[in-house]
Amino acid sequence: MPNTQLIIRYLTTRVKRVSERQLMLVLSVITGLLSGLAAVLLKHTVHFVQHNLVGLIGGIGGANLLYFAYPALGMLLTVLFVKYVVKDNISHGVTRVLYAISRKDSRLPRHHTYTSILASSMTIGFGGSVGAEAPIVLTGSAIGSNIGKMLRLNYKNITLLLACGAAGAIGGIFKAPLAGVIFTLEVLMIDITLSSIVPLLVSAVSATLVSFFLLGPDVEFANATQPYALGNLPYYLLLGVFCGMAGLYFTRGSLFIESRFKKMKGRWRKLLVGGSILGVLIFIFPPLYGEGYGVLTALLNGKSEFIFQSSVFPASLKDSTWFIFAYLLLLLAFKVVAMSATNSGGGVGGTFGPTLFLGGICGFFIAKLVNFFSPTASLPEANFTLVGMGGLMAAVMHSPLTAIFLIAEITGGYALLLPLMLTSVTGYAVICYFEPHSIYTKRLAQTGDLRMQNKDKAVLTLLRTDELVERDFKPVRTGATLGELVSVVAKSRRNVFPVTDGGGHLVGIVLLDDMRKEMFNPELYDATTVEDYMTSPPDVVVENESMEAVLEKFEKSGAWNLPVVSSGNIYVGFVSKSKIFSAYRNLLVRFSS
Repeated sequence: MPNTQLIIRYLTTRVKRVSERQLMLVLSVITGLLSGLAAVLLKHTVHFVQHNLVGLIGGIGGANLLYFAYPALGMLLTVLFVKYVVKDNISHGVTRVLYAISRKDSRLPRHHTYTSILASSMTIGFGGSVGAEAPIVLTGSAIGSNIGKMLRLNYKNITLLLACGAAGAIGGIFKAPLAGVIFTLEVLMIDITLSSIVPLLVSAVSATLVSFFLLGPDVEFANATQPYALGNLPYYLLLGVFCGMAGLYFTRGSLFIESRFKKMKGRWRKLLVGGSILGVLIFIFPPLYGEGYGVLTALLNGKSEFIFQSSVFPASLKDSTWFIFAYLLLLLAFKVVAMSATNSGGGVGGTFGPTLFLGGICGFFIAKLVNFFSPTASLPEANFTLVGMGGLMAAVMHSPLTAIFLIAEITGGYALLLPLMLTSVTGYAVICYFEPHSIYTKRLAQTGDLRMQNKDKAVLTLLRTDELVERDFKPVRTGATLGELVSVVAKSRRNVFPVTDGGGHLVGIVLLDDMRKEMFNPELYDATTVEDYMTSPPDVVVENESMEAVLEKFEKSGAWNLPVVSSGNIYVGFVSKSKIFSAYRNLLVRFSS
């Protein structure tokens, strides 16, 4: 430990001698290389576990009862690891990163640099129906954040390194550097200057080079797509609308299922329910096993029969077009259930992968539907599968630019750039009409922990009401005489006095101006009581209320000070405009520097 502290002290001293621009470029390279290595490690680990498990029973599906046990076993191992080793919440990786930016000064615990890799490997490798991208984003972000903390950098640079880690994670796992940068700007909502984009690019490219060097130059999804035809653009528009509605179901459905699981009592009960649901669904619908990327690759290469491989349904049904439509719709419906059951039951994984899977199913479904009902149409199913991946991602993540460039990079599908743009923007526009938040930000928006892109609102979310409470306002009890009130006034520097009962509950307030004349008349000291001068406060602030709500109360009431109460109307103190403005100014300087 002393040697480690000595090294850190030496590095910190050296850092001070280097210009900030040079330092951030060097650190962005280091962050990118480490994030790329983490992405490759996670990918290899998941595939190693999955390949060996599947090899034990000769392929996905069938009637082997091990597929009822595999997902639950993976979730059990994950729960034990999180409960007894990690002892912290590591689920919903992207949401964790957003929360750290909003509430934790972009500081992530050190264990996030490796625990998400281990936990998601167990979950996904054993068949959890989630993606590995959110865990690796959390890992990369934690790498950048901890490098900044170790070198004692300021808030702005720690946030930039966190963003470099996220960009490197996406660039490394998908070999898509441009998508990594856009993801950081669009999904994580990092508010940075144009000059700060250079470290993001350096980090993303560094991570991608690591991935290329260790995994080879092949794209994630090899495909047999064709150049698009202008006459098919209306159908891509239709696909965008369908993706927007499917994205709405994806977002609200998954959050609804999560809320139902939260109401369950007991970690083991959640594990039992989640594992059972997942095992049954995978047994009936083999494509739900793991990330489902093998299914996407098959659809992109015209091998649609792969989705029925090892299916429990009779072979005669697989030639029925109506059964195919029903089967695809059931995959759309149950993938959301399988994903939510995995995460809520104790597994660790993300929604990134499932959006790609379901987007591909959406595109394949629309192309097959149009081809069936319109004899003159001949839509390329592989093209629509690829474009659908972008359409649903844009809808669920509220990130059309990320979707466009990511799909183009991971499939080499730049020939379909125009259809990708049309479908992604349409899907995004449709879901925005119904849902203003992405699946990542909606959880934080519900609790008031979301940092907005608007810098003014971003600073407001960083202000905490309970940290701004002033407690030097002298309370007076109900029934006290004017003489007792005057003695309290004599010891106070304030002109507002809260009135409380015997239980500490706020009853009202007394303003100095309302008793100024009487306080100099000793004859009234015993003849009048506090109640003769007490009034109701113009409004009351709850201790943990959001700062936006507090400022709204100040604006409506016109007051300069408002009393603060905890649950049960127990008096806590006062919050003042001057204290808020002072704290706001200090944070704004720090936030903008």
